[in-house]
Amino acid sequence: MPGEDPHEAGQAVTGGKEDSAIGDRLAAASRRRSPRGYLARLLAGTALFLPLGCLAARAQDVTVKAAVPLGTIEVIQMAVTVGVLGAALISAIALIRERQRTAAENVELRARLADANASLQRSEALLNLRDQRVVVWPADNRKPDIVGGLPMETGAPDERAAFLAFGRWLMPRSAAALENAITALREKGTSFDLVAETQAGAPLDVQGRKSAAHGIVRFVSLSDTQRNLARLKLEHQQVAAEHDTMLGLFDALKMPFWLRDRDGRLKWVNRAYWSAVEATDREAALRDGREFLGGQARDAIISQHNQRPVFEQTLSTVIAGDRHVFSVTDVAGAEGSAGLAYDVSAADTAREEYERTVRSHADTLDQLNTAVVIFDADEKLRFYNQAFQKLWGLDTAFLGSTPDNALLLDRLRSEGKIAEQPEWRRWKESLLSAYRSVEPVEHWWHLPDGKTIRVVGNPQPKGGVTWVFENLTEKIDLESRYQTAVRVQGETLDNLAEGVAVFGPDGRLRLSNPAFATMWNLPVDATQPGIHVSLIRDLCATRAEDGPWAGFVAAVTGFDDERRDRHGQVTLEDGSTLRYAVIHLPNGQVMITFVDVTDSVNVERALKEKNDALLKSDQLKNDFVQHVSYELRSPLTNIIGFTELLSLPATGPLSIRQQEYLDHIGSSSSVLLTIVNDILDLATVDAGIMQLDISEVKVESAVAAAAELVADRLAEHTIRLGVDIATAPKSFHGDETRVRQILYNLLSNAANYAPEKSTIALTCRETGEGVEFSVHDDGPGMPPDVLDSVFRRFEPRVNGGRRRGAGLGLSIVKSFVELHGGTVRIETGENRGTTVICMFPAAPAGIRAAAE
Repeated sequence: MPGEDPHEAGQAVTGGKEDSAIGDRLAAASRRRSPRGYLARLLAGTALFLPLGCLAARAQDVTVKAAVPLGTIEVIQMAVTVGVLGAALISAIALIRERQRTAAENVELRARLADANASLQRSEALLNLRDQRVVVWPADNRKPDIVGGLPMETGAPDERAAFLAFGRWLMPRSAAALENAITALREKGTSFDLVAETQAGAPLDVQGRKSAAHGIVRFVSLSDTQRNLARLKLEHQQVAAEHDTMLGLFDALKMPFWLRDRDGRLKWVNRAYWSAVEATDREAALRDGREFLGGQARDAIISQHNQRPVFEQTLSTVIAGDRHVFSVTDVAGAEGSAGLAYDVSAADTAREEYERTVRSHADTLDQLNTAVVIFDADEKLRFYNQAFQKLWGLDTAFLGSTPDNALLLDRLRSEGKIAEQPEWRRWKESLLSAYRSVEPVEHWWHLPDGKTIRVVGNPQPKGGVTWVFENLTEKIDLESRYQTAVRVQGETLDNLAEGVAVFGPDGRLRLSNPAFATMWNLPVDATQPGIHVSLIRDLCATRAEDGPWAGFVAAVTGFDDERRDRHGQVTLEDGSTLRYAVIHLPNGQVMITFVDVTDSVNVERALKEKNDALLKSDQLKNDFVQHVSYELRSPLTNIIGFTELLSLPATGPLSIRQQEYLDHIGSSSSVLLTIVNDILDLATVDAGIMQLDISEVKVESAVAAAAELVADRLAEHTIRLGVDIATAPKSFHGDETRVRQILYNLLSNAANYAPEKSTIALTCRETGEGVEFSVHDDGPGMPPDVLDSVFRRFEPRVNGGRRRGAGLGLSIVKSFVELHGGTVRIETGENRGTTVICMFPAAPAGIRAAAE
């Protein structure tokens, strides 16, 4: 009925914020009531009750008036009205039911929301505990959400950015592993569980999971038991990683390495081990028990382990057929032993080679003229060469005491061998800074004795410094002198009268002097350095016909293996004559010099003409002398013959005066015949037609014959002849006639100058070069001016002699001795006489040639 439950009806009419809850209660009540009562109450409690009441009233009216007939219009109106009212009623009912359902759903949703809020509060309470923290990454790569917190003792920061920077508060190993695990979780959805260690040393259990839309990582602070377990797990991971790393390192080593168990069996070997024992792989070496060392060596290792755990010794073994020496280190532990073998064969060889190299370098440095001294990292003297000791004059005892560098500098300063510095301490520290330098340092020392020393300090890689003291005094002096010489030579070259041009290997002019340009009348720009020789040739070709410049170009630009210098002469069109010389220099350059010999050529031409005239006059003289001599010999021979004929008793008696005249005519004729013969002999020698009659000359008979020829002259002046041939050979080869003539002329010359009652000494002796004859007289000797012209012809000198001769005696002696291949020399002096020495070879040239 509409009057029932007015309170609920009022609430339904007014509506408001509680509509949903009320609707839910109404829906629940309607399920307990009958449909009819429910519909009545519903109609009574809504605004639709009034139309329905009117409809009921019209129905009553219709019933009352049923007896009254109705028209068609009225029936249609009534049907429409009833239809509209029915549709409205149905709509209202549907609306009411929908509102009831919505209200019921609202009530249920509010209940669920309350449950969710309660669950959320409980979850937040659990998440906000100080023992865990959750990081949630959305699938759309937005910034992650962070919930919860970790205890302060873990060292994890609360600030969001600092927490996500795992490398700042986790250990590097844990941070790297976590970063890799998170990357795999977000990209591939790979879950993970690991234990991370903070920098404060606290372990954290880190779990990573992937949902459909999120990636979640939870950091959990562990309890004491869990923390100990996690720490052990971390330590196990570290030990396992280190173990794998160590095994990887040992396997990569080129040195055999092995592990044994407590029974001495091989447990693990590296690649170098199983390669050395010629196993196919590690498993084969372990399975077959292949040993690297021999049994005796292993027994020695076991015996050593019984005394102390570490075995270190050098052992030998055979690898690939060759014996090698290894430095073996084997350490025994509670669960086994580990060993390592290092091949020292190459090291020993390298050490010996290094020691030999060091000794060789030391010997080499000791032979250098440059002073070298080496100090070690402690600035102690380790090596010095002889040049260093000689340069500074330090005693060996001081250098052998290995003084430090500072002490050495103080010693040099105290002895005044290096210049005094204004600030000695600072100067010394600056010098010793080379021990802290990585680049060589250089200093210049000007010593008190005038020397200039270049000091170079070269730091060594292992510490220490090598000091090199280079004495540049001579070099600087030579450079100065060289520069001076270059300037002087330049000035000299420019002022030379000779023309000089130097061309390089490329055929271009390097230098020339003004005389060169003047001689060839070249412009200034044609003699500039860099001008090619072909251009100069073209300019000089017009100055001389058939000039030598084509040959100059060939000499400068040619590639002949044999570079020959050459000389020549060229006459220019103006009549001047140039003498040139092409000289190849050692550096591939060519120097061409020109000398103006115009005057010399003219003088030479005049001299040649004069010489030809002299030769003709000399020839004319010789012809005249020879002709006259031959013409004189016949009359003289007749005179001598008639004189001898008149001296015979058969001719008739002569008075004393006539006999004297006849003797005088005979002697004068003989002298004149001798002179004529000498002239003829000299003419024959000059003509080159004299032939020696070489035979065996008896020394004793030749000397006796010569002495007999001058016996009368010697007796005339009571001069005695002393002959000494005790050391003379029995004979020698020569022209006996010419030898006697030589001795006769020497004795005659000596008799002319020997004092009265003196002795002339004739000596003959054998020497290593041949046979030597010497004639000595006690005459006045020869002054130097006479000695210079004594062998000249027709220049007689009285010089204290008894008579003046023709001046041919010594000339004939010299000519005949030289024809034999010998020599003549004179030893004389004022008031000590004169000795003429003639040296005859043991065999004349003709005899030697025939023998050969």
